[in-house]
Amino acid sequence: MRYIALIAAAVATVLFGLASWILPRYFGLFFVIAAVFLIMGLRDLFQSEHSLLRNYPLLAHFRWFFEAVRPEIRQYLIESDTEAAPFSRESRSQVYARAKGDNDSDPFGTELNVYAEGHEWLVHSIAAREPAETPPRILIGGPNCTQPYSASTLNISAMSFGSLSANAISALNKGAAKGGFFHDTGEGSVSKYHREHGGDLVWELGSGYFGCRAKDGSFDRAQFVDNAADDQIKMIEIKLSQGAKPGHGGVLPGAKVTPEIAEARGIEVGQTCASPPYHSAFSTPIEMMEFIADLREGANGKPVGFKLCIGHGWQFMSLAKAMLKTGITPDFIVIDGAEGGTGAAPLELADNVGTPLREGLVWAHNTLVGAGLRERIRLGASGKITSGFRMASNMALGADWCNSARGFMFALGCVQSESCHTDRCPVGVATQNAWRQRALVVPDKAERVFHFHRATVAAMQEVVATVGLDHPGQLAPEHLCRRTHDSEIQTADQVYRFLATGELLVSNRAGRYEAAWARAQAASFLPRSQAA
Repeated sequence: MRYIALIAAAVATVLFGLASWILPRYFGLFFVIAAVFLIMGLRDLFQSEHSLLRNYPLLAHFRWFFEAVRPEIRQYLIESDTEAAPFSRESRSQVYARAKGDNDSDPFGTELNVYAEGHEWLVHSIAAREPAETPPRILIGGPNCTQPYSASTLNISAMSFGSLSANAISALNKGAAKGGFFHDTGEGSVSKYHREHGGDLVWELGSGYFGCRAKDGSFDRAQFVDNAADDQIKMIEIKLSQGAKPGHGGVLPGAKVTPEIAEARGIEVGQTCASPPYHSAFSTPIEMMEFIADLREGANGKPVGFKLCIGHGWQFMSLAKAMLKTGITPDFIVIDGAEGGTGAAPLELADNVGTPLREGLVWAHNTLVGAGLRERIRLGASGKITSGFRMASNMALGADWCNSARGFMFALGCVQSESCHTDRCPVGVATQNAWRQRALVVPDKAERVFHFHRATVAAMQEVVATVGLDHPGQLAPEHLCRRTHDSEIQTADQVYRFLATGELLVSNRAGRYEAAWARAQAASFLPRSQAA
């Protein structure tokens, strides 16, 4: 039975071969098809690479076929609307509807189990408000910033040209320009497609320093000053780590360094280049603050901040201590959650390294509040945010604004095929293949990006109004509820401990935050007990 398909191909080849002698016009094509299958089966039988093919010639190909279409079968035929793997059908459908400008109302009630452990909701007010007519803006810029930036509450998170296609980058930026929100370049730097439509940019500087990279891979300040002068670049973001693969560097093989990618990144065509897991421009918290000050000066006073996924809590506190010691503060910090996406990452890092967004956001907010620094620094949140509720709930935990990557990918037409790393994206979003990219029509998708942003921010404003507030900045932990047990409900300020302003500087409490604060030091990323 293992060879039934091979035997069938052999029999068909013989029969159609004989028939083609008599009626070649009718059976010749069938003979060729059967012969091709027979050759494939014989090749499977005698090849040595795949054991399954040697034992099940021809039949085993069905295994690879079904494996290839497994994500589509799961998403469209098997999954329920509320299963999140990684985004539920319900979440994706909501994004698609908003991007197309369709009605996104949900008939017949929620499909969520509101009595399940972990279910969350925002408490509404009897004295609800009318949603504000004007979308809220967040002014980003500390005391040393001379060109503060007024940001939307929802923006495009970091995605590089090279990971995304030229058409995808162009459509995102055109949508951002129309909607008045910013577009983070990702660590691949600013490409010509980012500049094509004039949308506001946040230039992300990773450890590869693309766009301001010397030949030896180090930071080139002169290049930075020249490029940061571009009026389209509104803020500078230092990438310390990414939620989906924190602490992981990367290598871009020379074969993938096309002329366009080389131009954007400031490297040689065809030359392999590395992004190490650490920055060479600084090695201590104090040096990092000095680097931030130098970038802000080089950018002529534009806001400078950094992005990270929280790891050791005391290391983030080391940065806070360095801020206190030097008097230098970033203008903003973006907290990236471990649930964030990526084109490719080792499974161990994606699944089991890095702090989820909620815990990371609360830790960062508390550290800054406890150190008396929160009023000088804005906090962004990034990680699986596609709805107004997700925006509002993160703001209740301390965020000033939210970034979304995969939400805007869905707006571009992403179908969650999970083939981003193969260069075979079926909708032209995550591919450099020119023929596949043509599926993504820039003017049409730019409108969808614009509509998704506008509708999601409007939904967030409606949520805020139902709580009885006028601005998302008024949201607080007590507005967010979570079912922690079948019969137990807690507000976020009961689930998490929230510090008072300056509490870390005076507290004698033997708590988690105080223990981490005691280990942190401004002069080193090592804990106090290990530093030489």
